[in-house]
Amino acid sequence: MEWLQTIAVVLDSTVRLSVPLICAAMAGLWSERAGVVDIGLEGKMLIAAFAAAVAALVTGSAWAGLGAGIAASVLFSLLHGFASITWRGNQIVSGVAINMLAVGLTAILGNAWYGQGGRTPALEGAARFGDVRLPFGPWAREHVPVLGLLYDEVVSGHGAPAYLALAAVIATAWVLKRTRFGLRIRAVGENPAAVDTAGISVAGLRYAAVAIGGLLCGLGGTYLAVAQSAGFIPQMTAGRGFIALATVIFANWRAWPAFGACLLFGVLDALAIRLQGVTLPGIGLVPVEAIQALPYVMTIVLLAGFIGKATPPKASGLPYVKER
Repeated sequence: MEWLQTIAVVLDSTVRLSVPLICAAMAGLWSERAGVVDIGLEGKMLIAAFAAAVAALVTGSAWAGLGAGIAASVLFSLLHGFASITWRGNQIVSGVAINMLAVGLTAILGNAWYGQGGRTPALEGAARFGDVRLPFGPWAREHVPVLGLLYDEVVSGHGAPAYLALAAVIATAWVLKRTRFGLRIRAVGENPAAVDTAGISVAGLRYAAVAIGGLLCGLGGTYLAVAQSAGFIPQMTAGRGFIALATVIFANWRAWPAFGACLLFGVLDALAIRLQGVTLPGIGLVPVEAIQALPYVMTIVLLAGFIGKATPPKASGLPYVKER
């Protein structure tokens, strides 16, 4: 049964590594469905990770860190909204500016406050999210073949933000497809003039969408710093915001396929960690850098070879000018 234990460990790592991607992908989905391109997912997760680590360090509470992370990310989202919705600026440029601002701000403040090269001191105890053990895990592991082990190892034993991320996927899929609010969000991304004609505020809906995206990025960034790691590390998002955007495109702007694409990247990332230090016949020891690049290379290959024709919302990236 050693092979089953190995599979369970890889799947457990997959879940842990996928959580920030899932949060960022759902954030991008909300924003882009409303017609606002959000290149700034990376920056919002980074500023959320920094704010969460600082707040958790000061208060000793991981939940306070979550609140601070969400607040910082929503603030950056509203800044992006102000530039691209109110002032009808270029959404790509605004998103890039958000990313650059987050990288610079976290480095400057981290060095000024802690003098550890931008890092925060290590978080301990209640300042970190501990693993949540679901009911009957040990019993199922012992008495239920295969599924019991997977339940106890893969489903149970993650930090609270991981379960909140799963709830966010369910809520995003349901709200966007089954509710009046979701219908309006999708409509404003397809035909904002029709929404405006119906007497509904286009700007209000777009601001709501980018704010929800900020909340989700805050959740993902907080998970990185306060659950997956024990503090903030400069540029710890490591391109996850851009990979999340790629998963949204790969999923053709749908929630559940985007969730699956994030898990696929998580599997590749988990396998890359397991393969480090492996010697291949005829090749020898594979360089660590090559193994670490595997998930990103595979993502490019999948997007290039299997995505087919991606159809974004028709008003995506286009500022709305009210007709007089």
